[in-house]
Parts: sequence; structure tokens; C-alpha cells
Amino acid sequence: MLLYIHIPFCDSKCSYCAFNSYVDKFSQRERYMNALGVQLETEFKRFGVGPKNLIETVFIGGGTPSTVDPQLYRPIFERIAPFLQEGAEITSEANPNSATYEWLGGMRELGVNRLSFGVQSFNDEKLKTLGRAHNTQHALQAIKDAAVIGYEHLSLDLIYGVQGDTKDLLRSDIEKAFELPIDHISLYSLTIEEETVFEKLPEMASEQLDLTQWLFDEISAKGFEQYEISNFGKYKSKHNIGYWEHKPYIGLGAGAVGFLGSVRFYPATDIEAYIDAPTTVKEEMLNESERLNEKLFLGFRSCVGVDQTLLSKPQCAQAQILLDGGLLKFQNGRYYNPNFLLADEITLRIEGY
Repeated sequence: MLLYIHIPFCDSKCSYCAFNSYVDKFSQRERYMNALGVQLETEFKRFGVGPKNLIETVFIGGGTPSTVDPQLYRPIFERIAPFLQEGAEITSEANPNSATYEWLGGMRELGVNRLSFGVQSFNDEKLKTLGRAHNTQHALQAIKDAAVIGYEHLSLDLIYGVQGDTKDLLRSDIEKAFELPIDHISLYSLTIEEETVFEKLPEMASEQLDLTQWLFDEISAKGFEQYEISNFGKYKSKHNIGYWEHKPYIGLGAGAVGFLGSVRFYPATDIEAYIDAPTTVKEEMLNESERLNEKLFLGFRSCVGVDQTLLSKPQCAQAQILLDGGLLKFQNGRYYNPNFLLADEITLRIEGY
């Protein structure tokens, strides 16, 4: 059982961001956090949370969780505390400019033991291009502060495939990242999404596959294992892996998504609408084919792999062809993809049969 909490407040809207986030709703923070508590009670009942069905991981994402005072999180943490599995991974995202020493200390006191910093780059010009609100010094200081405070696991995000990226720029980003006390990196290729600033500037996305492969190899060579197409680490996020293993997850907040059995749950995306009716969610029933396709997609792009029993005889035949060609590996009844850059092609090849 996983718990995701969405915080939709942001200091600024990044040029590439299509997540459900707002820069003009800060006056609603307290009411919003109270509404999360109301929805939580409903979801506890829906998902059967209790002594025999504990929460394994918590992830606070956004938006920007570091724009909300730790004291506003306290009621939620107090409510979930009795139902947390021992040693539960509790992650919060944070932006370097708003993750003050006080905020970091307050969240650690509540029980957060892992932080994911939205760094994106250590190049100030690239940060301006992306519309980020922080600079390199903010990022360096925030991560060092988090280490001093005593967080067990620290991660940072980097973005590549941006117009103007060079091997030297990306090498500099990696070198600075590995000078910091981190054990995880999430590496994302810039994609152009609708209703973003970059929608009218599609040329800003400029991925070069040879440069991408070089980047993957450089990070792996430093001892960070690639366990999903965008994730590398000495420590592997249990929350991430839980999604890929298709575990049930509660989606708390405006724009969050929950999943149980064959059903997805969608609370309102608008902040005011969510505050007015936090227990109102839309349901989407997934059919057997949709669930299988999702398991194939997530399995082949991650270390989770795909169980042989999920595949039909024709699909197993296709998997065997890929296995014979060195494009898949087979171990303990599961197929694994050794090159995540080929995940989509492999999935399409197998699901078509």
C-alpha cells in the first residue's frame, strides 16, 4: 500500500511544467491541507488501511511541497503514523529556493526520511531557460543542509535533451551532482507538453540518443545503478518500485491519482473544487487488456520486469525471439529488458500479439 500526497502550490510555473500546480492560490493552503485530512479518512476506508494493511511508503509531490509550512502537514502525519509499516520510506519533493533550513528541519521532525530536490541543472543559464526559480547556489546549499540535518536518503532531478545541451554542460552537471551527499538521481528528458510555455517552442526539446546513452553510462559508471529508464541510485526508491509492481496506492489531493484492483480514482484538479468536495472522486475501470499493457510498459522500462505467466502463447513466442536476439533476459520466470531506451519498442512488439 502506497500513499501519494499532491501539493499543487508553486512559487513559479516552469516553462516545461504540465503538472497540476498553481502560483496564485497560496491563500488556500491551510484550507487545502485540512481538506487532505478529510479525503484521507475516506481513502482509509476505501483501501482498508489498518493494522493488517499498512502503508509501506509515502510520497509528497507537486507542485512544490516546500511551499507549505511543516506545521500544516502535522495533522496528516499524526493520522497516518499508526498505520505506517516499520521503516517506511517517506519522501518529499522540494525546490532548492524554498527548502529553507527551517523547513528541512521541520519535515525531518515529522518523519520525512528522504528528499527529492528539483535541481534540473547546475548551470544558471540553463535554469533560466527552463524557468526555474532557483540558482545553482540555492541547490548546493539546500542539499548540504539536508545532509547536516540528518536525512537518510537524498535525491535530485536533472533534465537533459534541452536545446543548447552539450556533453561538457551535462558532464559538469553530473560532476557537481556527485560532489554532493546524494544516493539517487532522477534523469528526465525534456518533453513538450500542451498548455506549457514550451508548447509554442517545440525546438526547445532536442534529445540526441547518443548523448542520452553517454549520459546513462556516465552515471552508471559512478556506481548508481539504473533501475528504471529515468532513475539511478545506490538506493532504489521503494515508492517508485511500488508503482511499477502495480501495488495499490492512495492518491490524496487535487490532481492526484489513486489505484486499487482495476480502478483508478481521480479527485478534482481545481483547488477550490477539491476543498469544497475532497471526498468526491471520479472512477475509471481498467479492462484486462489495459492492465496488461500497463504491466508490460512499466515492467520493461524498469527493474521489475514482466512475469512470463502474464503473456499469451503468441506473446511468449515474440519474447523468445527477443530473448534469442539478446534484447531480453529471462530469470526466475520473468523477462527483463537490459536496455531501457528500447522499452517502448519491446512493449509494442509483444503486446501486439
